[in-house]
Amino acid sequence: MPSIARSLDDALGAIADDCVLAVPRESAGVPMAATRALIRRGAKRLHLIALPTSSLQADLLIGAGCVETLETSAVSLGEFGLAPRFTAAILSGSIAMKDATCPALHAAFQASEKGVPFMPLRGLIGTDVLARRPDWTVIDNPFERNAPNAPDPIVLLPAIRPDVALLHAPMADREGNVWIGRQRELVTMAHASERTVVTVEKIHDGNFLQDPALAAGTLPGFYVDSIAVAERGAWPLPLPDHYAWDAEHLKEYAALAATDEGFAQYLDRYVHEKRAA
Repeated sequence: MPSIARSLDDALGAIADDCVLAVPRESAGVPMAATRALIRRGAKRLHLIALPTSSLQADLLIGAGCVETLETSAVSLGEFGLAPRFTAAILSGSIAMKDATCPALHAAFQASEKGVPFMPLRGLIGTDVLARRPDWTVIDNPFERNAPNAPDPIVLLPAIRPDVALLHAPMADREGNVWIGRQRELVTMAHASERTVVTVEKIHDGNFLQDPALAAGTLPGFYVDSIAVAERGAWPLPLPDHYAWDAEHLKEYAALAATDEGFAQYLDRYVHEKRAA
């Protein structure tokens, strides 16, 4: 049974320096309160895997010097423009980038979920992403029977098994089950990872798995290691069906993070709250 931590910092104890850390896409329940806590703690040399994309979360962690390697298919602030700290890091070469595509990342996580060493995927054939990923292998389809002499290439993707998946969800019950609703990729992340840490808006007194209306949207507690309550824990990003993104805040971030000095001001104002006070 997972523990309900006394504090956010206690729950994040599983995320050590050099951790391979998986986080969800920007609209699936991003643990932003936990992200700020990791920055305050001074997390270092993370191998961050965003499934399959990221926005503010990855940009903050990169700008704060927490990330050594990034594996994802995109980092962007969407309508607010480029992710400035990510862009600066790529241009300066200060982080290692493992380019991927959305289907490739999902397939690699599904391989770990299924307990197999790799997953085949055809859609990468003909793209220049293959040239940048020596860990992806192209083979001839061994099951081609109709034309055995005709080439039929397919890509093998090694399974991705993160040390920790870090998620945010609407609620957990006291048995450690987490209700994620329609965000089913969060289940895949938890299945694929060695450990799962979840922040939630609140603790529910019932048992989700015994409630016919909630059971189908529940991540069972035996896939979860620790839980912490963090109200509005995805802010300023959205939590689906609960609150929208804070457009004014993201606009402010995009303007400040465009420079090193502005980014430092942002951290003082919104991350290192005691220092700002």
